[in-house]
Amino acid sequence: MSKKILVCGGGGFIGGHLVKRLKSEGYWVRVCDLKRNEFSPSPADEFIVGDLTDPVICREVVKDIEDVYQLAADMGGAGYIFTGNNDAAVMYNSATINLNVAEASRLAGVKKIFYSSSACMYPEYNQLDPDNPKCSEDSAYPAAPDSEYGWEKLFSERLYLAYNRNHGIQVRIARFHNIFGEEGTWMGGKEKAPAAMCRKVASADEGGTMEIWGDGKQTRSFLHVQDCCDAVRQLMDSDFSGPVNIGSEEMITINDLAKLVMEIGNKPLSIKNIPGPTGVRGRNSDNALIREKLGWEPKLNLRQGLERTYPWIAEQIVKQLETVE
Repeated sequence: MSKKILVCGGGGFIGGHLVKRLKSEGYWVRVCDLKRNEFSPSPADEFIVGDLTDPVICREVVKDIEDVYQLAADMGGAGYIFTGNNDAAVMYNSATINLNVAEASRLAGVKKIFYSSSACMYPEYNQLDPDNPKCSEDSAYPAAPDSEYGWEKLFSERLYLAYNRNHGIQVRIARFHNIFGEEGTWMGGKEKAPAAMCRKVASADEGGTMEIWGDGKQTRSFLHVQDCCDAVRQLMDSDFSGPVNIGSEEMITINDLAKLVMEIGNKPLSIKNIPGPTGVRGRNSDNALIREKLGWEPKLNLRQGLERTYPWIAEQIVKQLETVE
C-alpha cells in the first residue's frame, strides 16, 4: 500500500502543484484547505474543506497519515503583507494553524512534517542594499524580519524544530523565495509581483502606462513552481532537516522584471513609479547550502518561467472578459 500523505493548503497555488506531483509519484494524498483549487480540479484521493485553525479539524485530517506537507498560511503579495493592515490576522491564523498541525501530528504518530517557511523571515538589516542582499541560512539571527508575516514564519520554524527535539518527529524546513507560475493568484491584492506584472501587461493597451510601487530599483529573485516542487520533494526524501533556501539566484530589479514581461508579451509600455508597499530593498536566494546538501539547481530561468506563466494569465483575462460579457 502506498504511503498516505496529507497536504495542508493543497487547495492553494504551491500546494496544488505539489499534490499533482505526489499523485504522479503514486502516493495516496489527502488535502485539507479552506477552499478547493480555483483553476483546475485536484487529483487528491480525498479533499477535506476545513479550517486548520480548528484543532478538531486538524486531529481529523492527520488520522492514518505518515507524512504531512504543511503549506497552509494566511499570506499574499506586498499589497497584503507589507501594508500592516492585516498583521493580526496573518499572525493569528498562521501561528494557530502551525500549533494545531504540530500537536495533532504528534498525537497521531505522524513520522515526518515538511514546513514551508519564507525568505521574509530574514533580517531587514541584511537586505537594505538592493545590489548585495545577504540571505544565507545562517544570517537569520539576530532576528529582525521586516513584517509580522516574517516573524510568524520564524516562530513556526522554531516550533517544528522543538517538536523534532522533544517528540522525535522528523521535520524538513524550506524558506521559499518568491514562487510563481501557472494557476497562481493573479488578481485581487494577494498576487505576487510576477503575476501582477503579467496581468498588467496582458490587459494594457498598446503604448500605455504601467504603474509600479516604489522606485522599481528594489531587487528580488523568482522561482517557477515546477522547480519549487522538485526541491521540496528532494528535501523531503533527504536526511537534511534544514532550514534551507528554495529559490533562484537570478536577481532582478522590479523595473527590469516589468520590462522582461513586456518583451515576452511583445507589448512595450512606459513605467510610472508610484508610492506603495515594497518590502525590503534587496532579496536574493543564497543556494550554497541546498547545492551542498541536495545537489539541487533550478531547471528553469526567470524568462523560461515567465514564458509559461504569461500566456496562462493572458488566457485568464480573456476568460474573465468573456464571463462579464
